[in-house]
Amino acid sequence: MNLYSNKQRWKLFVLASALIIIGITLWYSNDIAQKIRAEEQLKVKLWSEAIQKRAELVSYTQSLFESLKEEENNKADLLVQAYDILNDPPEEMDLTFVSKVMWSNKTIPLLYYNSKDSLLFTMNLPPEKKDNRSYIDSLKQEMMTRNEPIVFTEGGGVIIYYNESRRFSELKAVMRDLINSFISETVINSASVPVILVDSTKNKIVRAQRVEEAVLNDSTLLAKRLARMAQANPPIQIDLPEDGIHYIYYEDSVLLTQLQYFPVAQLVLIGVFLIVAYLIFSTFRKAEQNQVWVGMAKETAHQLGTPLSSLMAWVSLLEAQGVEASTISELNKDVDRLGMITDRFSKIGSKPDLQLLNIADVVQEHYDYLKTRISKKVSFEMITQEGNLSALVSAPLFGWVLENLVKNAVDAMEGEGELKVDIGVEGAFIFIDVSDSGKGIHKAKHKTVFQPGFTTKKRGWGLGLSLTKRIIEQYHGGKIFVKRSELGKGTTFRILLKSI
Repeated sequence: MNLYSNKQRWKLFVLASALIIIGITLWYSNDIAQKIRAEEQLKVKLWSEAIQKRAELVSYTQSLFESLKEEENNKADLLVQAYDILNDPPEEMDLTFVSKVMWSNKTIPLLYYNSKDSLLFTMNLPPEKKDNRSYIDSLKQEMMTRNEPIVFTEGGGVIIYYNESRRFSELKAVMRDLINSFISETVINSASVPVILVDSTKNKIVRAQRVEEAVLNDSTLLAKRLARMAQANPPIQIDLPEDGIHYIYYEDSVLLTQLQYFPVAQLVLIGVFLIVAYLIFSTFRKAEQNQVWVGMAKETAHQLGTPLSSLMAWVSLLEAQGVEASTISELNKDVDRLGMITDRFSKIGSKPDLQLLNIADVVQEHYDYLKTRISKKVSFEMITQEGNLSALVSAPLFGWVLENLVKNAVDAMEGEGELKVDIGVEGAFIFIDVSDSGKGIHKAKHKTVFQPGFTTKKRGWGLGLSLTKRIIEQYHGGKIFVKRSELGKGTTFRILLKSI
């Protein structure tokens, strides 16, 4: 009954099922992420196209404003010429047209002062400002700096100050508001897309959105960020009236960036969850196995107690009836052996009593006992090297280990071959090598041979080597492993115990 093979099949089945579930989950998540990513990219594309169209609209609006500006400037020039003519009219000239030009002015602000610099009256000022002397005084200063006043020397003298058309001033304000609105909406409407608007030098930041302050305040970091953005998307070039060329840099949204890493993050989380779950269930499983081991061992020791007592009584009876001493001696050896086996099982699950013993003596004792009870076609050899071979061991449990290794070796050789035990010192450890000339173990199974349920026999539970490893590593603090194995040539198991 190969429990290990069945367990391995179930492990593979569970692993394959988990991989399929993980694969389907990751595929579905990635598919959703890609769809959202496509939608985000489409939004960014539409946004960038809208920016370009609006930039073209602003440029077109500016050209219209320039035309209106030119018309308003022409009106101002025409008005000045009319006043000049009126100030010094040619002989026999009809001034009706000139007067009409002057009085048709509804947009150009005018301030009339006499020669004593007293305000006579105003024209085309905002209604709410007509009586505001501080506003009129500041406006006068502005007019003086911009345009040469018109002076009438006759009739006591009149000085006329004028400015650019009020409509033109309003147009400039509207144009500035339009540009500011364009810049603001360009950034605000970018939604989650990081945006940086820079001037023609690419060093001055006009506006930014969803970009870290540390980047905006550090020229080196800013240059790197702009280079990264330019690599992701070509910057949009716009020509803003009176401000010249500007560039809009942008990149994928924060959400889109997160979506790109979402499947990877999900895979990591699933992996961590599976590892933690495996460790938890593995701990519970080992604890449960330990309880089963201990319970089975205690029950076995209990069950062996009754027939062992009976056998001891029968041996005493045979001795009293005069049976040959050699027969009684062999029977006593087997009874003692059963007693030691019972003692072994009773020690499972409790802390063994370790004693400082010579490993060579312990191995020799059990080796001699096994030689007489194993096929005569197996040749036994034991080599003991010089050195400190003393270690803390439990003789009954260590003998059990040696018995398992020897019996497995004999089974591997099918009752015929060479069995050798080599004992020596390597550094701070005593090594015990048990070698056979059997069929060997495949390299891929060097570690799995110690797992419960693993066996190459048609009959068996596959518990011997698992128990051996438990006794050496948990009870003696040593190590046991396959030192060497070659198919068709044999196997060597090595035990390491710390020398004292």
